[in-house]
Amino acid sequence: MEFGSRDAFDRMGTLGIEEEFFIVDAEGRPTSGTDDLVYASEPPAEIPNGFDHELFQCTIEAQTPLLEGYTEAEGALTTVREALVSHADAHGYRIASAGLHPDATWRELDHAQKPRYRSQLDRIRYPQHRNTTAGLHVHVGVDDADKAIWIANELRWYCPVLLALSANSPFWNGFDTGLSSARAKIFENLPNTGVPSAFEDFEAFERYERRMVEHGSIEDRGELWFDVRPHTGHGTVEVRAPDAQRDPELTLAFAECVHALVVDLAERYQDGEPATRMRRELLDENKWRAIRHGHGASFITRDGKETVSLATAVDRLCDRLGVSGLRGVLDRESGAERQRRIHADEGPEALRADLIVRP
Repeated sequence: MEFGSRDAFDRMGTLGIEEEFFIVDAEGRPTSGTDDLVYASEPPAEIPNGFDHELFQCTIEAQTPLLEGYTEAEGALTTVREALVSHADAHGYRIASAGLHPDATWRELDHAQKPRYRSQLDRIRYPQHRNTTAGLHVHVGVDDADKAIWIANELRWYCPVLLALSANSPFWNGFDTGLSSARAKIFENLPNTGVPSAFEDFEAFERYERRMVEHGSIEDRGELWFDVRPHTGHGTVEVRAPDAQRDPELTLAFAECVHALVVDLAERYQDGEPATRMRRELLDENKWRAIRHGHGASFITRDGKETVSLATAVDRLCDRLGVSGLRGVLDRESGAERQRRIHADEGPEALRADLIVRP
């Protein structure tokens, strides 16, 4: 059994971006391709460690290398995405991106045969069998384990805001769910997902993580799939709330915000700012609002006394952090809105084409 360590938290402000994509055929329909793209071919020279597969053989994950900070993010993300698209094209595939592919019918798609995933399917059954989701994960290095726990606790309020902005999955199994991020609702049917409880310190989190493994609830720490978590192997705080994005500038906006937010919260922790007390039920309500309404969501404030619109939450956050990318995300048509418009005006074929990632 592999456990994390307090010692892993030794660098502040590093950045890593993980994106999950769909492998599709010439018509934009999900198809099994990880055997060709992950296992049966040499990785692109630009990505010597290659790509990774996910639960379904139609999903693939691309990761940036460890970055010293956000200033390196655009170049690294461009390199990774271009390499993935070219690698797929060389093998007769295309790459698409959304929180859910609208034509991904889980009963008809092949699962990965990796022992880790076979074990999950056997243990979790129905919720994992239908988990055709694709997300965006942002890691930020933190140089102290207790600080990382405090930051992760505070980030819980911001995760619904990021989810609402990223909402990009209205369709599932070919029908309109009425949700802006059906991915988030489908994914949280798995165990150990959603908004986590607050932890007192690193010792409390480590004790929980170890007991989950020792009692057979999870096989390793990677199966704690919360919206935000301290990653005890990488020494990071990882935000996992957003839907996957087609356009790199959107991914970069989320990475910019998460990086700046973690650095800001680290400084507040150092200054002795007290932890915010937030009821878990209100955080769950905020997540539901993001899932349902996307860019139209409003959120219950941390003190529970009022609500704020997404626009107000974004303005306050960008002013506080000195970043601007999220304002650009909010000003655009949301992914969910775009998908619905294209599907209604031009049909499912046009929607599939719109989800293709361009080099």
